[in-house]
Amino acid sequence: MSGARPDHARPGDGRGFIVVAVLWMLAALAALALIYLTYVTNTAVTVAVNADRLQADALVNAGLELAAYRLTAQNEAARPTSGTFNARVGAGRVSVTFRAEAARVDLNMAPKPMLAGLMMAVGVSASDALVYADRILAWRSSTEAGQDNPEDSYYRTLGASYLPRHAPFPHSDELWLVRGIPSAVVERVMPFVTVFSNMRTVNVLDAAPQVVAALPGMTPETLQQVLRDRADPKVDPRSLVGLAGSANATIEGSKAYRMTVAVEAPSHRRSSAEVVILLLESGDEPYRVLSWHNAFDGSAGKPL
Repeated sequence: MSGARPDHARPGDGRGFIVVAVLWMLAALAALALIYLTYVTNTAVTVAVNADRLQADALVNAGLELAAYRLTAQNEAARPTSGTFNARVGAGRVSVTFRAEAARVDLNMAPKPMLAGLMMAVGVSASDALVYADRILAWRSSTEAGQDNPEDSYYRTLGASYLPRHAPFPHSDELWLVRGIPSAVVERVMPFVTVFSNMRTVNVLDAAPQVVAALPGMTPETLQQVLRDRADPKVDPRSLVGLAGSANATIEGSKAYRMTVAVEAPSHRRSSAEVVILLLESGDEPYRVLSWHNAFDGSAGKPL
């Protein structure tokens, strides 16, 4: 008798399905393991970077503390107005350069001739320098409420969205907001100005040549003589004031210091910060931070 034979499942078919399923599961586990490994690696890198950054920040603060201690440990009359030192802090290294803010022109205190002189020292013509100096004076000069101030009208005419502060500059960066002074001029002036010295005078012993050149009545010949004499250890620094021939010249420092702190962490990560501090004569804290700017933050480079 003939007829169709019923189909029976082949034993190999079930085993093949199981093998495929197992392979898929292994592939999924491998993918999960790879993802987890990537996560662990990234986490380790992030932790290491953060640890390096914390170490670098701690070294910068240690450099500030050391500098402040060195300065406050001496009486004010004998306190240096500039200097540099290197130190080891644990396994890290610190290099500190400090200079009193008296070496810069104070935007809030400097008279018009000095402001104009600084403009000319960075390449501005005499006529434009006087105009730019007037712009700075008008920004910082107070005005009575309700008074129609010409400087306010000037800003409105230019379409500015703000008016002059009519108060002291809180930070030298605000010079960028003063209208009527080209940005290129502001950029050249910025390294030589401050708002922290609170002095009408500048320290001719520490000031940059451009700042010394800004002194009223300074001539190119006198400027060169001042620069030569201050580099000669045999010359009495007090004679520089008379040589400069200006009431705005001094060899006195200020209570505010600008410090450049460069550090290298044990991992060889290097960082640098420019910090302005104010030395305090009393209280629990020896100094107060007035300004902080991180100059750079990078991996290993040339040793300190």
